[in-house]
Amino acid sequence: MDIKANLEQVKKTFKNPDCLLVAVSKTKPLEDLKAAYACGIRDFGENKVQEIQAKQPEMPADTRWHMIGHLQSNKVKYIAPFVHLIHGVDSFKLLKEINKQGKKIDRIIPVLLQIHIAEEESKFGFDEAEVLEMLGNEDFKALTHVSIQGLMGMATFTENETQIRKEFKGLKALFENLKSKDLPAFVQLKELSMGMSGDYLIAQEEGSTMVRIGSAIFGSRN
Repeated sequence: MDIKANLEQVKKTFKNPDCLLVAVSKTKPLEDLKAAYACGIRDFGENKVQEIQAKQPEMPADTRWHMIGHLQSNKVKYIAPFVHLIHGVDSFKLLKEINKQGKKIDRIIPVLLQIHIAEEESKFGFDEAEVLEMLGNEDFKALTHVSIQGLMGMATFTENETQIRKEFKGLKALFENLKSKDLPAFVQLKELSMGMSGDYLIAQEEGSTMVRIGSAIFGSRN
């Protein structure tokens, strides 16, 4: 497995050189992460709290850890001290728990709101109406220890590029719509995280600022 060659190949195909590459390292051994780190990668995506906890002390201090999987409220406390960005905030309950854990350690925790854009029932996330309702909620405005950096969405797992593009376009439109609103200071909306190994080129064309790529870098998972 030539991680360096794979990374160079992926980077060559980028439509937007400013788009952040998050290397999805879930289930991968530490030596693979260290090889990617040696090639300049600093952002790593994990989807299990136990795994991110085990790997974090073994990697250099400037590694940026992205929690990209579905996060249960009772697990937030384990990653609150060091997580760089939580991608999948899909409920107000989870957001309140992140805020609570941030308060305990006096740390503002950066998050993305996960929007359900796919036609699959299996994906988590807010729909547009739920996000708009939450943003106007007084309890939401009282949050002090989260920083909402943007939105995240996963397209339907399909070969149909027209459908994928339509879903990404919809997320970008919501992103722009929310940015035009009068929002609390902790809602910054700088990042639009969409696109994975199979659809990151379409995502970049539709305005993604951050893509999550695993198998194209590390090979398929065991």
